Amino acid sequence: MQDLIRDAAKDRILIAAHRGASGGNIPCNSMAAFEAALYQGADIIELDITKSLDGELFVFHPGLEKMHLGIDTPLGQMKAADIKKLRYRNGDGVATEQTISTLSEVFEAIGQRCFINLDKFWDNIEEISHTVRKHNMQDRVIAKSFPEEECIDMLEKTAPDIPYLPFVWDEDEYTEELLERDIRLIGIEAHFYKEDSQVADPAYIKALQAKNLIVWANAIVFNYRTVESAGFTDDISMSGNPAAGWGQLAKRGFNIIQTDWVLPMRAYLQDKGYLK
Repeated sequence: MQDLIRDAAKDRILIAAHRGASGGNIPCNSMAAFEAALYQGADIIELDITKSLDGELFVFHPGLEKMHLGIDTPLGQMKAADIKKLRYRNGDGVATEQTISTLSEVFEAIGQRCFINLDKFWDNIEEISHTVRKHNMQDRVIAKSFPEEECIDMLEKTAPDIPYLPFVWDEDEYTEELLERDIRLIGIEAHFYKEDSQVADPAYIKALQAKNLIVWANAIVFNYRTVESAGFTDDISMSGNPAAGWGQLAKRGFNIIQTDWVLPMRAYLQDKGYLK
């Protein structure tokens, strides 16, 4: 199989758009958010997947129904026909025209225009893998998980053809073993709190790249109480100091950086020569 993602990341940093590019009247994880991210120059769209009561896969972050839809019922307890009647809400809580897309609809609309990170892959691994193959997306998606033995066994059994990045926290104790498994390992997603963590070390990153692996870092802030990536985040970058945020991640050699601010990040990286 072609390793399109690794090939694309060899010569320049790839920008991953966290749930697309949202803001104003455009809600995250919507088709409009994905189009906005591509318009702004994203290379990868990160999206969340949940399954309806009757087994259809939708692009939505489970657990956020109240915030994004104004309902209390989890989508997993609703039938597909009823989910399709719902509308995303914008930042002011006002309903928009944006519906909740199925995973197949997203693949059909943007699947050949970017790479797609399938978040919540492990909640429905067999169904998602089937949909990936149905749309011939095996070379254009990324799956992730914690590198636990149970997860890797399931990956070997169910999705050995799906490009995979394990979550690695601070110290890498997994890569060498994973390279021996029957999985499509393309790199790691690095999580770290301190800048002297192994997975943030430029020498470590270069060593992985020498093995034809790529390294993903996150500039997004999941929770201000536990800021990751040693504080090299979107927040500091967008507050007027991108050199202390995106610049630090780029300088260390990360192949992919996930952000909530695609266009400003792209402009900064391009200005500094990290994009070609």
